Amino acid sequence: MPGDDPTLERHFRGHRDTVTALAFNSTMTQLASSSLDSSIMIWNMRQHIRAFSFKAHKDGVMDICFSPSGHLVASASRDRSVRLWVPSVQGETGEFRAHTGTIRSVHFSPDGKCLVTASDDKSVKIWDVARKRFISALLGHNNWVRCARFAPDGQLIVSASDDKTVRLYDPKSSLCVHTFQEITGSAVNVEFHPNGTCIGTAMTNNVVKVYDIRVNKLLQHYHNHDGAVNKIAFHPYGNYLLTASNDSTMKVMDLLEGRPIYTLQGHEGPITCVTFSANGQYFASGGADQQILVWKTNFDCENLLREFPHQPHETHLKEAKHDLNSSVIFQVDARKVVMVKSEPDIHESAIESIDLEERTAPNQIPYCNTAETVDLVSEEDSSPDKYSDCVERHFKVAGRVSRIPEHLGQPSSACDTKNSSPADSNDKSTKQVLEKLCGQVEMLRKSIVLMEERLTLIEDKTKDIVLSKDQ
Repeated sequence: MPGDDPTLERHFRGHRDTVTALAFNSTMTQLASSSLDSSIMIWNMRQHIRAFSFKAHKDGVMDICFSPSGHLVASASRDRSVRLWVPSVQGETGEFRAHTGTIRSVHFSPDGKCLVTASDDKSVKIWDVARKRFISALLGHNNWVRCARFAPDGQLIVSASDDKTVRLYDPKSSLCVHTFQEITGSAVNVEFHPNGTCIGTAMTNNVVKVYDIRVNKLLQHYHNHDGAVNKIAFHPYGNYLLTASNDSTMKVMDLLEGRPIYTLQGHEGPITCVTFSANGQYFASGGADQQILVWKTNFDCENLLREFPHQPHETHLKEAKHDLNSSVIFQVDARKVVMVKSEPDIHESAIESIDLEERTAPNQIPYCNTAETVDLVSEEDSSPDKYSDCVERHFKVAGRVSRIPEHLGQPSSACDTKNSSPADSNDKSTKQVLEKLCGQVEMLRKSIVLMEERLTLIEDKTKDIVLSKDQ
């Protein structure tokens, strides 16, 4: 049985539209997110470290993926391009036009040398990362292709399409080796099991299916959501499956017992993406509410874990029979493994709510290779004493000298308390007054930004109402 319940650890805000995809890097130090607001963001999991917002795509970003080494990030967009990013403050990027339609999915091969993309132009394509060149196309779908993924060993590619098929391809020959036909509903997301012997699909008809690709048969069928399932993610150990749905819930499925064990709620509206960290200790979720939640897994932290056997160990499967709505149990040769617990990368503290505001770096050129830098300031750090350092760092990085009141002196020394008082530089009372004033100015600035955003939203809604009446 699983251990403790999942707990919410972090709460990120920064995107201005639906979050479409999430990806942890291999060391769990960064979390990448993409959004329909045409941006991607790199969140540093260590507290009080800046996040980076990259803007180069000209339309919504549909998917994002870290390379196995964590040195590159690939993003796919409605603007029909794929971009490769360096996830650092410099934000170098390279672009190549990949398809003639919206690109829904992008994924690195296990060795990081290739990319596979899926598009509304009904094709799946393989690309050389180093040269940014086309290698081959995988054809056969006759409708939009929603997702494509490499197998853990790189020997197969699986794709899911609105034509109600899931196809397996051999990337070397570009041939389709098997097609799974769906009678009702289509798959919008497909993922390989960590051991490469199974695939899971998220369906528009509220269903999650698991197939054994060795015998090409349905293995498990879950109908536990009340809305379309948007994304799934296998736990790295292979024992659990995480699902995200339009019904505003996530569910954790125990694959060894063939049943859901947790229902998680936290988002307002559809949950559009989920992902596990490489070590399985954390998972993240994003939704139409523009929020990103980072959870601690906990249910996999028991000392003795049942392990889903990896090749070459055989898994004894029970075929799906009778009613498809009944859970089918994995019959396995379970082995008990002693797990060594390591210190989490995320500081174990109370739930944190972080509001981000975009701050453009000096001399930044739109759609160039420079990233926007954003300072993270949590609610618990909003005391005036802490705001002084934050304001000084903000003005030095973002160069917003015009926002500093004139009576506080020059921008570079706005919070330099040694020079803030001409009468007595060592006067502690003057120092405290200036620090509190800096904090109040910063809070006032944030309030003005929020008011501007709300006014913009009201104007947009007013225009929509006027246009609808005119029609």
